[in-house]
Amino acid sequence: MVESKNIKKDINKKKENKNVKKDIVEKKDQNLAKVYLKSVRISPKKLNIIISPIRGLNVEKAINYLSFSKKRIALQVKKALQSGIANAENNHQLDVDKLYIHEASVGKGLVMKRFKPRAKGRGVRILKPFSNLTIKLKEQIKDTSIKKNKVKTENNNKEEVKDGAKS
Repeated sequence: MVESKNIKKDINKKKENKNVKKDIVEKKDQNLAKVYLKSVRISPKKLNIIISPIRGLNVEKAINYLSFSKKRIALQVKKALQSGIANAENNHQLDVDKLYIHEASVGKGLVMKRFKPRAKGRGVRILKPFSNLTIKLKEQIKDTSIKKNKVKTENNNKEEVKDGAKS
């Protein structure tokens, strides 16, 4: 009887710990808006060429870059980014003016395989790759206190070097 009560207490503690962990995960994701674009008909290598310049950029600058890009896929990426902005504004109540692209990753999707007939009864394999795109938007928070501390420590280091040079 005593052992069964202890076991029940342990089980209840484990359940409480799981609930706490879930709350922590939800708090982390509250200020993130995520867009996941699946099965985009372009190779991941080519898509990464479009995505890499906009990583870490302000959302407004990223949309401007995608609008004037001559690549075919830029239009779909722009639509996905606009969808993420709408999600951030409506679902997460984030300020659109402070949004930036926190993370943008490109992944490999499925590959369609086709054959092209060639001379003497041969066939050449044609690969048509797809890719997946994930964009995470976050609200920009400026910490001026950290910058001030860095400036103070840099000034202290410069003075020490000057003192060492004088003697």
